[in-house]
Amino acid sequence: MPASYVIASMSPEHWHAVVEIYGEGIATGNATFETQPPDWNQWDSAHRKDCRLIALDESGDATGTGRILGWAALSPVSARHVYGGVAEVSLYVRSSARGRGVGRLLLETLVHDSEANGVWTLQAGVFPENAASIALHKACEFREVGVRRRIGRLGEVWRDVLLLERRSTKVGV
Repeated sequence: MPASYVIASMSPEHWHAVVEIYGEGIATGNATFETQPPDWNQWDSAHRKDCRLIALDESGDATGTGRILGWAALSPVSARHVYGGVAEVSLYVRSSARGRGVGRLLLETLVHDSEANGVWTLQAGVFPENAASIALHKACEFREVGVRRRIGRLGEVWRDVLLLERRSTKVGV
């Protein structure tokens, strides 16, 4: 993995690249139940204000300039106070950057940032066919919780979702 990748905080100015990468993930048919990316306001209101990251290529810097190769963010799983430290992971990597360590660096940084912001459990729902995403999460200490069979339809096809979670060893112990 090149040491020259830069992880920076995502801002609204990055939305064009973020939504482009999200669209690439949607197009695979194995990343999400969504069929169209949301607009910025919808996405912004559904995600935590902290723990929003972008990965930049070697020309990038901490101000967020450079080619965006991927992004990661957290969504709250519930509005109930008792679940305030539980969040769901979203992570997408530009198709031309997959397999180069970008996703791993994003997820490792997201784990660190989540703990710094009081999150004790991260969860991810992954289609079982998305072997690369499952391997990535497991490499970052996520464990399989189970499979939610035929939990939703993508088009006319019922899909299973593998539920993965990572419990912090620093927060909520």
